[in-house]
Order: sequence, then C-alpha cells, then structure tokens
Amino acid sequence: MSMYGRDPWGGPLEMNTADSATDDDRSRNLNDFDRASLSRRLDETQQSWLLGPGEQKKKKYVDLGCVVVSRKIFVWTVGLLLAAGFIAGFVVLLVKTVPRHHKHPPPKDNYTLALQKALMFFNAQKSGKLPRHNNVSWRGNSCMNDGKSDKSGAVLKDLVGGYYDAGDTIKFHFPKAFAMTMLSWSVIEYCAKYEAAGELNHVKEIIKWGTDYFLKTFNSTADSISQLVAQVGKGDTSGGTSDPNDHTCWMRPEDIDYPRPVTECSSCSDLAAEMAAALASASIVFKDNKAYSKKLVHGAATLWKFARDQRGSYSAGGSDAATFYNSSMYWDEFVWGGAWMYYATGNQSYLYLASHPKLAKHAGAFWGGPDYGVLSWDNKLTGAQVLLTRLRLFLSPGYPYEETLKTFHNQTSIIMCSYLPYFNSFNRTRGGLIQLNHGRPQPLQYVVNAAFLATLYSDYLDAADTPGWYCGPNFYSTNELRKFAESQIDYILGKNPRKMSYVVGYGNHYPKHVHHRGASIPKNKVKYNCKGGYKWRDSKKPNPHTIIGAMVAGPDKHDGFHDVRTNYNYTEPTLAGNAGLVAALVALSGDRTTKIDKNTIFSAVPPMFPTAPPPPAPWKP
Repeated sequence: MSMYGRDPWGGPLEMNTADSATDDDRSRNLNDFDRASLSRRLDETQQSWLLGPGEQKKKKYVDLGCVVVSRKIFVWTVGLLLAAGFIAGFVVLLVKTVPRHHKHPPPKDNYTLALQKALMFFNAQKSGKLPRHNNVSWRGNSCMNDGKSDKSGAVLKDLVGGYYDAGDTIKFHFPKAFAMTMLSWSVIEYCAKYEAAGELNHVKEIIKWGTDYFLKTFNSTADSISQLVAQVGKGDTSGGTSDPNDHTCWMRPEDIDYPRPVTECSSCSDLAAEMAAALASASIVFKDNKAYSKKLVHGAATLWKFARDQRGSYSAGGSDAATFYNSSMYWDEFVWGGAWMYYATGNQSYLYLASHPKLAKHAGAFWGGPDYGVLSWDNKLTGAQVLLTRLRLFLSPGYPYEETLKTFHNQTSIIMCSYLPYFNSFNRTRGGLIQLNHGRPQPLQYVVNAAFLATLYSDYLDAADTPGWYCGPNFYSTNELRKFAESQIDYILGKNPRKMSYVVGYGNHYPKHVHHRGASIPKNKVKYNCKGGYKWRDSKKPNPHTIIGAMVAGPDKHDGFHDVRTNYNYTEPTLAGNAGLVAALVALSGDRTTKIDKNTIFSAVPPMFPTAPPPPAPWKP
C-alpha cells in the first residue's frame, strides 16, 4: 500500500503566460491608447470642457440641464448638505469610538481549557528549588540534597531539580526523557496554537526545567562519557518499612529525610538515546537562544555516542527501574533518537542510520505483534515512523533513504487505519475508549499518544495537499483521523458512561482521591514521618489539595473506575501520560485554520537539490 503526498492528483498546474497579459501590461496599453486619442487638435467646445471657463465672467445662474437656479441658492444648498453629512458622520464616529462596554474575547474551546490545566501538572511535579511563579500553593522546595552520597555527605553530582515521575517522588529518567521529547515535538509543530492559548512561555519553561536537569546527569561539556545517571530515589518495597524509600514511605516531598540513592549506568543505550532525543528536540524549540541550543546539541551528541559505543539496556540485571519502567529493547530509541539528531543537526549520518533497513528490522518495523502501532515511553517506533514520514512528505530526500522511508510511510498508513473504528485491530470499550494496551490497566497514556499522532498526521496530509489515505481499497479523508482523536480525548474529558473527567480539575466530576503523596497530605506545618503519612494514604476523605491537570491512569476495560487512593491502576498520574495529553490537546485546540509549522523542524537540514546527471560521453562512430 503506497501513498504519495506530492502531486496527489497528478500533473503540474501551469499557467501559459504567453496567452495572457498582466495587469501592468493592460495598464500600459490603456495609457498608450489615451495619448493617441489626444494627439489630434481639439475644437473650441472640447477645449472648454478640458480647460474650464478661463477668463470668462462668473454667471449668476447655474444651468443644471432640466432647471436653471440661482448660483447663490445652489452654493448654499450644497454647503448645507455637506455640513449635514459631516455632522452625521462625526456623530456616528463618536458613537463607534466611545466604549459602551468591553467586548469579551470569544470563549476558549474545551481543548484549550484542558490544555491550560494539563500543563499545571508539571508545575506540581517539580523537584528542587521552585521558581517564585510556580503557582502550586501546596508545593515547596524539596530533595535539595539529591546527588550527595549516603555517608560522607560529599556532593558526587548536583542532581537537584527535574521532575518526580508520578504519585511517588522517584526521578525515573527514561520516561521523563520521553515526556520532554513529546512536549518539544508538540511545541515545534504547534507553536502558534500554544501562543494563541497564552501557554507558549509556560510550556517552554517546563521543557527547560527538564533539559537543565538532564545536563546535570552526565558530563555534558565532554565529547565522550562512560557513565550516565539513570535514576534518583528507590522504589523496591521488598525490604518493607525497615528500608524507607520513595515507595515504602508516604510523605510530602518537602519532608523527605531518608537517603535517596543515585543509580548510574555504563551501558544503557535506550536511556542515552532517549535523552539525546529529548535534548535534540529541545534544541529546536530553543533555536532562537543560540548559546543554549548549541549546549543542548552538544549534550545530545555526547549521549548519542555513548548510546552507540557502549551497548546495553538500562534496566538489565534486575535494576530497580526494571520493576517499574523496564525497557524491552533499544533499537526503537536508535531510530527515534537518530531522527531527532538529524533534525537538530542536519548531519546526514544520523538520517542514514535512522533509515537503515537493518536498524528498522531490529526495531520491529516489518513485523506486527499485539503492541505494533502503540507509541509509549517504552516503544517509540511508531513515533519515529511518523516523524520520518514527515520528511518524505515535505522534503523527499530520495536515494539512499527512500526504501526505508517509503516503508515507514506505508506502515504509518496502516497504523492510522488500525485506529479507525471500521477495523478490528484494537477492541473498544462500550463507551468507545480504544484498548491500545488490550485491556491491561492504565490505558489512557497510550490513548493520548495515539490521538496526538492521528491529529498530527492528518495535519501533515492537509499541509501536503493530500485529502486522505488508503486503507486497502477504501479511501478515508483526513477528517476521519481528527474524529478518532476527538472521540478519545472527549471520552477522557467526560464524554463517557460515568460522565467523569479523568483530568483533575477539569469539569465538575473528576477523581478526588488521586494516588499522589504531595496532594494527599495537608500542608499544615506538621511533618509526617515515613509511616505517619499512612493515615492520609488510607483516608476515605478527598485529597486536601487538588492536583490540577493530572490525568489519572484511567478506567478499566468495562469503563469502570474506582476513585481509590491506594489503587494506582486507576488513580495515579504520570509525566509521560500528561505529556501525551498536552500534545493531543494542543493539536486539537483552537482554530482549525491554524496549521502545523512546516519548516521550523527542518531549520538545520541542508537543502536537498537533486544533483545533475553527468554529461553524456562524446559520440564516436
């Protein structure tokens, strides 16, 4: 199955300039005609028309053709009419300019309102010394000793800052890097929509808070490294409360007094490539800040070299991360990270790698499987395919990239077909929620990513003047993708059997017992220790603080939802989930006439002009 974004209807549209005169030409011809018509002598009557009465004495009467009136009466009448018109115009102008009441701007659409809330979740997840304008009253500075060794207190690394992952206080760098990449992607594509919503500076500040922290996790000024910080904090609960950590304790992050171990890795290709993608994509977001953008690109290149040179998975060997964010492979991060490195640098070696057939094969581009087409913090292949299809649609780099790019384009078409309700690739709940994770818990994080990709791809096709795409013999318009995305996001915002919004603070009916330590413990100048916070965890009362914008894990496969704090499969939000939500909301928000930004992502990419063929050899008899 193949589709082409270029010349969808076939044949160029050309204008034959030889058969049509321009406006300037016509104007010039008219001028020539006028001069010609005046070249002969004028008689006295014609001269009087053109030159006026000359030295003649003024007449007392004005001849209007059908009646002769006194010149004085005529002048007075015309004067009075002009004066009346002037007064009337002045009154109208006065009425128009004097403010009667302030006109209110048109109401914001639901997606824009939800977007503004969804971004606030990141403010609530910040670690370290908070900025003054953080706007989450119940949060304060926390974990100011991150990076210090357990015993001596000496600073091994300054690891203060970044984001807590979810309802706990661990900094998991793998899903956090994916979250920052998704936010950056959404800003690059929909900068104008963020600006229209008044959130552009906010989302850029959120991304920078993440990238500033990532630059601390390795020697970002070096050209090569041998170590990378993978995680701060610990979640292994096998030791019980005798081993206090971020999962055994229920404490406000501001009150944490237990040690927070730092996990480093020396062969973690998946993590390093994902962090390279985060820094590379952010360098495009901050391209106007040349010094910072350059710093991000250098850090990304260092991480990329580390990822390629020292192969291995960051979650191998039974690490703490394997329990919570186990990585299934690193090949997809190579395709995804390579694409972002190419867009950030314009260096074709990255594109050559990202589009290499062997790498695509390792990443699973040529085989299905139950999770094929599902973008998540673990598997980025689907995102990479859409990202590289963008390149084929708008720049068409040709050989030697065309073979894989064409495959990615076809696979993207198939994935988009799989999202539509006409196909049975994925089940849906009775309420209409697509089951991208096949009925397993925490479905919403996968749904929002699919909604973003579907809307984005429909915008790509529109920008390429292509009205739709084929699923087998049937043609579907780009509106079908948008309808799918809207149906899923509307479900999340409350159009579901429970009439519940799964975004906290949006609508009137949303989860009140969110699985989140900081939101569930009151800020009342009392320090609750590791076990002391259990009473708040187990309380049946709603959280004392509303964690605005948090998208919870979601309903089960029967549209059921239990608003219970201890059941994280229903009520826990995550960074990666909210990043996908923000991306989907901004893509759907605002005016549909506001298109994607076609060119910014290619700002570092050199022009791709086809090289001229060599001249033919001289003919010899």
